[in-house]
Parts: sequence; C-alpha cells; structure tokens
Amino acid sequence: MEEVINALMAAIMSNQVNIPLLQPLFRLMVQIPGAGFMVSFILWKPFFAALISPGFATLGILLLFFPWVERKLCGRIQWRVGPHEIVWWLGGIIQLLADSLRFLFQEVIVHKDAQRPYFLQFPFLTFIPTLLPLLFIPAGSIVAIQTPYAIQIILALVCLFPLFIIGLGWASNSRFAFIGTVREAFMYFAYEVAFIVAVLAMVILYGTSDLVEIGAHQAGWVWGICINPVAAVVFFIGAAMATARLPFEIADAEQELAAGPHVEYSGIGFGLIYVICYEKAYILSGLMTVLFLGGGSGPQIGVLGELSGLIWFLLKTFIVMVTLFVLRVLYPRYRLDQALNIGWSSLLSLSLFALALSIAITAVAGAGAVAGAVGGGIV
Repeated sequence: MEEVINALMAAIMSNQVNIPLLQPLFRLMVQIPGAGFMVSFILWKPFFAALISPGFATLGILLLFFPWVERKLCGRIQWRVGPHEIVWWLGGIIQLLADSLRFLFQEVIVHKDAQRPYFLQFPFLTFIPTLLPLLFIPAGSIVAIQTPYAIQIILALVCLFPLFIIGLGWASNSRFAFIGTVREAFMYFAYEVAFIVAVLAMVILYGTSDLVEIGAHQAGWVWGICINPVAAVVFFIGAAMATARLPFEIADAEQELAAGPHVEYSGIGFGLIYVICYEKAYILSGLMTVLFLGGGSGPQIGVLGELSGLIWFLLKTFIVMVTLFVLRVLYPRYRLDQALNIGWSSLLSLSLFALALSIAITAVAGAGAVAGAVGGGIV
C-alpha cells in the first residue's frame, strides 16, 4: 500500500503546474503537515485544468459574470445604460445575484401532462455533459486529458447537445415545446455538417488531432486563422448557431410565445438551461482559440511560468465570446428558412472550400512542413 501511495505521489509531483512567482509560498506550505500533499494535488495539471482553470472554477465565474458583461456591452453599443437599477453605482452588477436567487428559490412547476421524471432530470442531464469537452481543451501546456483523439472526442460530445435539447421538449409534452424543439433540431442539423468539415480542415492542415500539439505548432505569430481563414469563418458562424446567439436565436425568440424547448420550465430548471448557452459559448470559443488563434501562445510572462499560457488562452477565449455576444446588437434575427439556407448552402459550401484549401496546402507543403511553418512564424 505504501508503494502505491509513493508511486501516486511521484506521478503527481512529476506533472505540476510551474509558477515561479509562488514557489517561495509553496515551499513554506510544504513544511506544514498535510499541506504539502494538498498543494501538490491542487497543482497537479489534470486536477488544476479540470477543476480550476480552464475548467469548472473558471467556467463558474464566467457564468456569474458574463451575463452582466453581455447586457452592459450590448446596452452601450445601442446607446442604452444596460443593468442599472440595482446598486446603480456598481453598474448593476448585483442584478446577477438577484437573478441567481430568483432561479434558486422560484417554484419549479411541473404541469400535469409532462413526463415528470424526465422533465426534472433533463436540465441536469443537459448541463453536466456540456462540461466534459473542457477536459480535453488545453490552456497552453495545462490540460486535464491529453489524447491524440481530442478533437474527435470533443466533436462527439458537442454533437450530443441536440439530443438533450430535444429531450427537453419531449419531456415537456407540450405543443409549444414541440414547436421549439423541432426548430432547434433543424438549426442544429443545419450547422453541424459544415462545422465538422471546418474542424476536419484544420486537422488535415496540422496533421494531428491532439490539441496540445496543435497549440504548440502555433507558437509563432502566424496562427491557424492566417493559414485557413475560411475555416475560421465557418467555425465562428457555426459556433453562433450552436449557441443560439443572434442572429440565430430562432428557436427561443424573445417576442414569440413558443420560447424554444424550455417554454414550460421555471426555477432552477430554467436557470440551468439559461446558462447552458454560456457554457457552450465558452467551450466553442476555447476550441476556436486552440485551432485558429494560437491557443496559449503569446509573450512569455516569466514569473507566472505555465500560467502565462493560461492567461493568453483565457484572454483570447474571452475576446471570441465577447464577439459572439456583440452579434446580437449588429444583426436582426433571421427567419428559420433563412438560417437553414445559410447552413445547408453558403456555410456548407464555404466549409468544403476550406477543406479543399487545407488539402491543397498540405499537398504542396506537406503536413509537417505546414506545422513547422506555422510554429516558425512563416508560411
């Protein structure tokens, strides 16, 4: 038993997050009985990545903070104040607390025709699997699970989202929920093929599906978006459709009676469904950062060590998320037929062109040469 514990500790100590700035503090804490193991476990890269950053803790802060950012940003762009009434001298940020308390303590109403067990379970079943792709997205050199099949696993998990959304509408057993569910399903099917083809184009370009290696290939200033900008455009539009951001907020349009598959939900159930779009925005923005924006590459901040790559990753991810949010004040909402036409014609055509472009670049230069060119900062 002691040998197993020693082997486990050796494995943990060999894969620590390096933070030179905090090393004196860590050495001091190691001298406290029990504290050394706790610090080592927290700094163990898989644990740090999964539960601290870019994982659950960072996501939790974003879910609390970004609804306010979206409201204030959209308000300023439209020459409005945005959230203001609750503690106005803090910019209305306490309104997020009011919203959270309302979601937590509002009565959960289950109407008589609903499939009660599934109606109550699906919001949680939808929220939890959405977290799983974070295990495979690296922030610089910090990643929970590194695998050569990272992109395939992430795409498989992302493609599961529609199943849970359809489950919400089915469990509601309401004609209005069915209408929203069918519209949501149409939207998902319209973007998924083009979205997957765009990701496949980058896999061909880099010659690997390992996101850590893809990020390392972009260590220079020439990122994936510079090599294949068409794939980046397709990915971004697909992310907007996947997260139901305007102008693709069709299934749950605010001014319509049929507010998507979750029209019958209230309380904590609706609260979980409400934040899922922010979850998906964070995951897809992080994936776009790794594929197209260099991942955690950027000027090295020596005292932060490996946290430097984490900070650059989060900064780029936040910029992509903010850009997604800004779309709602720039474009009017499309009709369903218009959005489907975009997905099945324009977006699909662009994705096939991006795939052909990656194949042509790889055929001329070779996958290894392309990856080396990106890493060296030349094309």
